Amino acid sequence: MSSRRWTGLVLACGFAGAVPAAMPAPPRPAIPGGQLQILGADERSPGLCPLERTDVEADIAGFLARVTVKQVFRNPSDAKIEAVYVFPLSQQAAVDDMTMTVGDRRIVGQIREREEARAVYEAAKAAGHVASLLDQERPNIFTQSVANIEPGATVTIEIRYIETVKYTDGQFEWVFPMVVGPRYIPGGGSAPAPMTTGQNTTQVPDASKITPPVTPPGTRAGHDIGLRVTVFGDPPDMLPTDLRSELHDVTTAPGRDPGSTTVQLKNADELPNRDFVLRYRLGGDEAGEAFLYHFDQRGGFFTLVLQPPRRVVPATVVPRELILVLDTSGSMSGFPIEKAKEVMRKLIDTLGPHDTFNLITFSGDTAILWEQPRPANPQNIAAAQKFLAARKGGGGTEMMKAIDAALVQTQKADRGPHAPIRVVCFLTDGYVGNDFEIIAAVEKNAATTRVFSFGIGNSVNRFLLDGMARAGRGAVEYVTLAGEADAAVERFHERVLAPVLTDITIDWGTLPVADVFPTPVPDLFSAQPIVVHGRLAGLPEGTVTLRGRTGAGPWSETIHVAPTDAPPDHAALPSLWARAKVEDLMNRDLAAAQRGAFPDELKKQVVALGLEYRLMTQFTSFVAVEELTVTAGGVPVKVQVPVEMPQGVSYEGVFGSDKLWLAGGLSQGALAGGTLGSLRAATPSSPPPASMGGAVLAEPAANAPRQQARRPAEARDADGAPDMPVLQPAPAPRDKLAPVLRDLAARVTKDGHDGTLTIGAMRIEAWHVDVIVVLAELGEKTTAALKELGFRVTGESKATRLLTGAIDVRKLDDLAKLAVVVRVKPVVEPGTP
Repeated sequence: MSSRRWTGLVLACGFAGAVPAAMPAPPRPAIPGGQLQILGADERSPGLCPLERTDVEADIAGFLARVTVKQVFRNPSDAKIEAVYVFPLSQQAAVDDMTMTVGDRRIVGQIREREEARAVYEAAKAAGHVASLLDQERPNIFTQSVANIEPGATVTIEIRYIETVKYTDGQFEWVFPMVVGPRYIPGGGSAPAPMTTGQNTTQVPDASKITPPVTPPGTRAGHDIGLRVTVFGDPPDMLPTDLRSELHDVTTAPGRDPGSTTVQLKNADELPNRDFVLRYRLGGDEAGEAFLYHFDQRGGFFTLVLQPPRRVVPATVVPRELILVLDTSGSMSGFPIEKAKEVMRKLIDTLGPHDTFNLITFSGDTAILWEQPRPANPQNIAAAQKFLAARKGGGGTEMMKAIDAALVQTQKADRGPHAPIRVVCFLTDGYVGNDFEIIAAVEKNAATTRVFSFGIGNSVNRFLLDGMARAGRGAVEYVTLAGEADAAVERFHERVLAPVLTDITIDWGTLPVADVFPTPVPDLFSAQPIVVHGRLAGLPEGTVTLRGRTGAGPWSETIHVAPTDAPPDHAALPSLWARAKVEDLMNRDLAAAQRGAFPDELKKQVVALGLEYRLMTQFTSFVAVEELTVTAGGVPVKVQVPVEMPQGVSYEGVFGSDKLWLAGGLSQGALAGGTLGSLRAATPSSPPPASMGGAVLAEPAANAPRQQARRPAEARDADGAPDMPVLQPAPAPRDKLAPVLRDLAARVTKDGHDGTLTIGAMRIEAWHVDVIVVLAELGEKTTAALKELGFRVTGESKATRLLTGAIDVRKLDDLAKLAVVVRVKPVVEPGTP
């Protein structure tokens, strides 16, 4: 990053660690106003955010995309650091390569079992080697850790993955997610304020790994993103047409190869706070069918792409029972919920006189319009529209309660053999930490109900929304804040009225195929191809018959497959097959995966696939170590890279009012003229699209749900709907302590030796433990109160009112009783290897 970029930079990173006191203290540098300071005992300042820039290169040919993500980390401080960055990738990505470049040395990452990779990384870090570790937390959330970046040094990480490109209704769509939206953590683990992370709970035991710190309002993290996509014609003389990006300004030009077109972001310093969505066409209305295959030392692999028939509307339309479920949590507050309500109003308008419907809203609790679905007559539609108009965003995202109301409870009713088709539609941004559990609950309870999902927003949780639709044998639709609701609703109406193809089976005839995924083949609700991956035991020669049911009755089609004299290189197919099989294995017990108790036998199969096919999974990671150099300076300071608030998401909806920001160390006063008052306001790289209707979007923004309490059950608003939640009082002192710190003194007394005890990676020595303290105020009175308790300060962040230090475990309860203390957590989580 150039010196111009560092001048007046609005924010550096949060941290979890301290500068070793034994290191010599050079003269303290001048800190530009507004930069986050990380101070050691000697007031040394290691400086600013280490992630300098991300660059993305994608090559798309037909249905396949090869993507390279380059992350440049630079240490602008005068102390050695460890950078930790939580970032998203496509939920369909088969990540099969990672390399690390240090100076002129390029180190290829090794794929290891996750625990082994962590051990290699920690050993390298302790020995002073530059090392990097790439973990998968969810199919769409990853953590990049880079240890021992020396002052002024640059480390570049390259990640490569392959994926299939979505094709629907004659149009290709490629999506690159740019930011991890803040997650609501059931069980009280949600991040309380900007620049803090979530706490692990029994429901989400890895919450701290999927909730990166979010920049405060009016600031930006300082790292930019560049993106370039090359689309190849298929065939080469068929150039892509109608290229458009809904959320970004782009430029297009002829590609580097004949028959290709390059699209790239127009703004060189683009803010990474919304998905990049590219849509285009290639020639006619339909893409061709394809049978791609590849042989190597591991055997044969194939990917089959089949085109379904055109949609056929049945002569007799079956009545529908439509249950619309709206997310009214804090992250949906403002423009997102208004967009969702617009979609819902239009969905209600599609109902016919023979249909029935009901509305459910959820945040910290659920609200149901009627006890039973009612006919879609003018009176009921008017009542529903009035109920909908009164909904506002606020509270946490307790989606399991909505699943119980929409799927579990209603399945108990006797529907009879002539009951209408039942469809449940969830409208949400999907910002929850218990994704696995929710998908498993949908699969368990959907029964004969079809579950559809609408992702509302510019950076939604596509893994969850795709998974809910798959588990509920429905379809997914995404509506950005700049998107047209009418088109999305029309597509939904057509899908529910007349699916393209259901009850799909594939007869492989004499083709030597095995291990085909997905299984079973999901129903099709739109004009999109069927894509399956499998193994080949010999040359592909024979016929494949696709069968299913359309609106006109049974349907089948047979295609002939034959080997080619010189088959093109499709070396990516093994990775796609392995990724499909891993997904199949994980889907067998997602609820156990959520609890961290995935069955050993299934885990072994996932690990074996990851190691054999050099593939990132939930249980395999990439690690790279530069062994020729030993860095100086002892233990590095750990710096967590903050992320932007997703575009359009409200800080107030997520973190609450100014009183709640104060509790998190970010009062309105501080924003107006205090610590953050001198910061340069972040400005969007490009204005919001005109189709947003002039709405002012939070730019950038964050999302971590606030604590909520319900009013009495009988409280109803004017139109008979349950009232909105109200804020809880301040937490009890014990609740301020991370669970592992509660009753810690008693545990050390019982299990320790002379006040020394090791719990996982957390170490208590001479009764003292290293902690991070979030404060409501950081001043002389606070310092005096902490000193009286014997708290030894080792690090300080004035911008976010965070302290690190050591305290006697027998004083933890007294520390939590201080009114100025908001939260106390260990510097090193016990579960951290």
